[in-house]
Formats: sequence, C-alpha cells, structure tokens
Amino acid sequence: MQEKTIKQNHNIIMENRHSLSISGVTDVDSFDEREISLYTTLGELVIRGRELHIDAMSVETGDMTITGDVWSLVYGDKDRKGPVSALGRLFR
Repeated sequence: MQEKTIKQNHNIIMENRHSLSISGVTDVDSFDEREISLYTTLGELVIRGRELHIDAMSVETGDMTITGDVWSLVYGDKDRKGPVSALGRLFR
C-alpha cells in the first residue's frame, strides 16, 4: 500500500498587528506572553511581541490564531520542520 503525503500550504494573515491567522503549523516548540516559537511546513517561525495569546489551534488542520501586540515574525531554518532535541539546541 502506498502512502500519500499531502503538502499543506503555509499562510499568515495579520490584521492591524494585533491578530494573526496561521496555516501550515506542524508543532509548537514554546510560548509565553512575549514569544511564540513554532514549526510550519516551511520551517521554524518565531513570533515576538507583548501579551501574545494562542486563541485557537487545530492539530488536524494545522491552523492557529494568535492575538496580542505583534512586534516581529522571524523565520528560521527552512529545513528544520520539527522539534529539536535539547542536545541540538546546545549546538545552535
């Protein structure tokens, strides 16, 4: 039996630097009120700001909604698409 892999699109919609709708989320590494670190189908994404809150997340669809004061969106390594071990973080 042959497995089918469906590549999900990754999109971000930001409204007034206060609300983010993100698709293609594969994992959340860490989050607090100042930084949310997650992985998408296109690699690592770090969202920085103030009073950040994850309002909704669907594991099935990979959709996420974030509210708060968004200061920056920074993409990391495009090849890394999953969680990094503690040992891997030491050698960053």
